[in-house]
Amino acid sequence: MGTARWAKRMGRISRIGSFAIASSIKENQQQPCITCTTFNILAPIYKRINDEDPSCRESDYRTYWLARNHRILDWLLYERSSIICLQEFWVGNEELVNLYEKRLGDAGYVSFKLGRTNNRGDGLLIAVQKEYFNILNYKELHFNDCGDRVAQLLHVELAFPVSQWRNSDIRQEILIVNTHLLFPHDSTLSLVRLHQVYKILQYVESYQNDFQLKPMPIMLCGDWNGSKRGHVYKFLRSQGFVSSYDTAHHYTDADADKWVSHRNHRGNICAVDFIWLLNPDKYRKLLKASWSEAVFGMFKYLLRRASLTESDAFAFLKGDNEDCITYSCFCEALRQLSLTGHCHGLSDEEVKDLWVIADVDGNGVLDYKEFLLQIWNSTVTDQKDDSKNGEQEDCSNDAQEQTIGFSVKNAVLFPPEVEKGRWPEDYSLSDHARLTVVFSPIRMPCSQMIC
Repeated sequence: MGTARWAKRMGRISRIGSFAIASSIKENQQQPCITCTTFNILAPIYKRINDEDPSCRESDYRTYWLARNHRILDWLLYERSSIICLQEFWVGNEELVNLYEKRLGDAGYVSFKLGRTNNRGDGLLIAVQKEYFNILNYKELHFNDCGDRVAQLLHVELAFPVSQWRNSDIRQEILIVNTHLLFPHDSTLSLVRLHQVYKILQYVESYQNDFQLKPMPIMLCGDWNGSKRGHVYKFLRSQGFVSSYDTAHHYTDADADKWVSHRNHRGNICAVDFIWLLNPDKYRKLLKASWSEAVFGMFKYLLRRASLTESDAFAFLKGDNEDCITYSCFCEALRQLSLTGHCHGLSDEEVKDLWVIADVDGNGVLDYKEFLLQIWNSTVTDQKDDSKNGEQEDCSNDAQEQTIGFSVKNAVLFPPEVEKGRWPEDYSLSDHARLTVVFSPIRMPCSQMIC
């Protein structure tokens, strides 16, 4: 397809998506909306331009990567989201960095970039419109693991008071996280990705405690390198987060194949790009409890992948013991399942924590009932009215402290074919789709407890 024809088609499709976003904003004119875009823009150092020569990368051809990134910026600035989160941002190239900072700055954005550790070359960029937000704080999180991954945390408040709360003491602050998790090249790295999300949530929790912050909306944006069937998805759901795109389209957790957002280097298409929302009225499980359930979920998955029934799994865990699982047998099973025994595995302290949770009566062994309750039938997904988070109406409760939350009004993926689970062959802007979500602020009570 010729360049002019391609540009015309992409422009038409982009306007279709932008029209859907604009329409959602127009429908809520009485309530100002904010928009958030997440986009893995495929760093030129990773973009292959010759299938027959994998070492031939776009980064070697300035004309190519410069033109593509100008097009990316054209689309981003045409859409003008309030929040922009980019992954695989080529921080190692000064010209490209200056290009983004200049064009975003000229358009009224303030931006922050963060490179991956060990000079990997790419990293993250988060930008917000100055007319929408006041920057309260910016933090960087280095995972310091095998993938050299990082995360950004931006604490902002709305610069425009929501009209109906202009003279009230309703807090209008948001925590925004941008990240790019490790690609699971093999099964042992699934645990690394789970660890990365755990570190993000621990960091967010610590940040809120250190600054004595009350509950506020949290948005987690980025490339999560895992689908709705994965352990990371279930872990975040157990903490009360909802996928904004799925909320907007009324998809359930079981609707795993409705849409895609990435075609990876193996040619597989999958949904990996999410904007997660946690509203401040959400009752949350203790983070360590959700983490333990997630690990036990992975434990069960590995046992079932080995075609073990629940009785077979119990027999595997207890080893030569007659009727119970000892701590040493538990540790040996974790090692055999590659959850420990290597640098990416569970630490000794984490294994002990899992054991304490599994050993309900504290007698030092697990009987069959404890095994079923704590390991085999451990549920990760929180069933407490998840469907309402992100979709609720403006509500008030004078008995509780009030804060701002968000309702998901719309969500659009570009190119539009991916919303039907297809990947267009003529799309070359990136190997990821761009996701934009429209949020409308609503008043809600703060959650007063963690369950």
